[in-house]
Amino acid sequence: MIAGEASGDILGAGLIRALRRRYPNAEFVGIGGDEMIAEGFRSLVPMERLSVMGLVEVLGRLRELFAIRARFYDYVFNVRRPDVVIGIDSPDFTLAIERRCREAGIPSVHYVSPSVWAWRQKRIFKIAKSVDLMLTLFPFEARFYQEHQVPVAFVGHPLADRIPMEVDTEGARRALELAVDQPVLAILPGSRAGEVERLGELFLSAARWLQSRRPDLQLVIPCVNRERQAQVQALVDAQGVTLPVRVVRGRSREVMAAADVVLLASGTATLEAMLLKKPMVVGYRLSNLSYALVSRLVKVPHVALPNLLAREPLVPELLQDAATPEALGAAVLERLENPDERMHLKTAFAKLHDSLRQNADERAAEAVSALLERHD
Repeated sequence: MIAGEASGDILGAGLIRALRRRYPNAEFVGIGGDEMIAEGFRSLVPMERLSVMGLVEVLGRLRELFAIRARFYDYVFNVRRPDVVIGIDSPDFTLAIERRCREAGIPSVHYVSPSVWAWRQKRIFKIAKSVDLMLTLFPFEARFYQEHQVPVAFVGHPLADRIPMEVDTEGARRALELAVDQPVLAILPGSRAGEVERLGELFLSAARWLQSRRPDLQLVIPCVNRERQAQVQALVDAQGVTLPVRVVRGRSREVMAAADVVLLASGTATLEAMLLKKPMVVGYRLSNLSYALVSRLVKVPHVALPNLLAREPLVPELLQDAATPEALGAAVLERLENPDERMHLKTAFAKLHDSLRQNADERAAEAVSALLERHD
C-alpha cells in the first residue's frame, strides 16, 4: 500500500482494518503514515517524504522520490512479492508504480479517482493500463470509468460515514462562544496563502456589503494553521468589517456546523458543508491566464461537489468576474432570509449524504477481496 498524504493515510487505515477482518494474518507493507502504522502497517520510508506540493518543490526532491520508488520496487520484486498493490490518491506517484506492478502480474488497485472526469480526460487511457480496479468515492466518477470500460467500484465517502445525519448547530455555537440566537456566516477562503489573499479579501468585502443589511450577523473564519490565522486577521483589520468576527485555528467542521450559511471556496470543503446540511455560496477567482487555461480544459458543467452529485445547480457558483462582493453578499442574504430554500436544501443534502454513506471501508475491502479471489 502507498499513501502520500494525511487524507490517504486515514483511508488506508480504515481499509487495513476492514481487510484484516477478512485476512487476519495478512501483512501490510509499503508507504504510509501514523494512522496506518497504528493498524500494524510497516512503512518502508516515512510518509512525509512523499508529501510534496508544487512543481518547484517536486523538482527539488526528484532524486529522493526516485530513490523511494526504487526502494519500493526492490521490496516488491526482490524481497516479498505482494498479492495486491494498492495506491491511495497521490496519482502522480502511485499510478506509475501500479502500472509497473500490473505489468509484472501483480493486481493493482487505485483508491480515490484523480479528477480525470473533469479535465485532462485522456489520462483515462494511462489509468486503464495501470489498474485492475479503481475505487471511487463518488458515483459520478464510477459512471465515467464504466463508460471507458475500466473496472471500478463505487465505495462511498468516509466523511459521509463519520458525519452524523443530524448536526448540533446550537452545541457548535456554544463551543465557539457565539450567540446562539443570532445568525452565523462561516467564511472559508481556502488553506493556501495565495487563496486566502485572493478570496479572503473578496469574501470580507462581501461581509462588509452585508453589514448594513444584517447588522445581527456573526462571522466565523477557521484557519488551517498559525500563519493563515495571522494572514486572515490582518485582512479583517484592513477591511474595516464592523460585524463581530471570530478567527479560529482549525475547527473548520465545527465552524460550519455552527453556521446558517457558509461562504467558501470551491473544493472539498463544499462536500463537508453539504454533509452538514448547510446552505452555501461558492466563490472562486484565479488569475486571468490560469482561468483562461482551466476553462478550456474543464469538461464538467459545475465545480461544486454538491452540484456535481445532484447533477443540478443546488448551490450558487460565482466564479471569476461573477464573484463580486455584491453578488456574493446578495447570494448569502438570500439564503439567510429564505427558510423554504434552507429546508429544500436540507432535504436535498440529506438525500445526497445518504447516497454517499456506504460504509466505505467495508465496501473497499470487499472490492479488493473480490479482486484477490479472481486472481487466485
